[in-house]
Amino acid sequence: MTLSITEINPFILIIGISLYIIGFVSGLFTHKRLPHIRQNEGEAEVHDILTLKLDPFRYHLLNNITIPYGDGTTQIDHILVSTTGIFIIETKNYSGWIFGNENSKQWTQVIYKVKNQFQNPIHQNYLHLQEIRKLLDFLPENQIHSIVVFTGDGEFKTPIPKGVLYLNQLIGYLMDFPADVISNNRMAFCVGRIECSRYQMTEKTDLQHQEYLNQKFGEFS
Repeated sequence: MTLSITEINPFILIIGISLYIIGFVSGLFTHKRLPHIRQNEGEAEVHDILTLKLDPFRYHLLNNITIPYGDGTTQIDHILVSTTGIFIIETKNYSGWIFGNENSKQWTQVIYKVKNQFQNPIHQNYLHLQEIRKLLDFLPENQIHSIVVFTGDGEFKTPIPKGVLYLNQLIGYLMDFPADVISNNRMAFCVGRIECSRYQMTEKTDLQHQEYLNQKFGEFS
């Protein structure tokens, strides 16, 4: 059930709108200044399909969000804030055959009999999900969702786990969620809080995050 604008505490509404404006302006300048930071081909494809296919009045996309985590940082490819929920999106751009299940520590990519392992993206994105749930602790947990999107021409040779999609499935998946579970002013408050909590999008931030990942996960980061 959503709240109308007249049912929201005016003080909370003013704070939410102010945070949204600050966050939007901050994001506008940082994204224009450094659009190349950490956005690979797969992330660009996800960005493009979401911005082209979704109603901008009901969906707001944030990209390459670096936030504090423990003694370091964690980096989220995309956060889609909408009236249907908050979606934490991890993008993987892979070719070849993909083998993996929800509980495996690593998944396997096979290209011409050459095998490479990579960190289970469901586990990777669960960390992101938990951090955003803490940040947006005023929302019910069931309104914040994890999605792993595979771009490229990779093909699963094992059953695809729940919440893992090919790129061409993404929009249909999002459209299946009930509309208007989050009001527009609360959506604006969510965007503002995320923008105010993220690190500035700079090359230094990106390199520091990669160094932290290399120390923690080594080759699987």
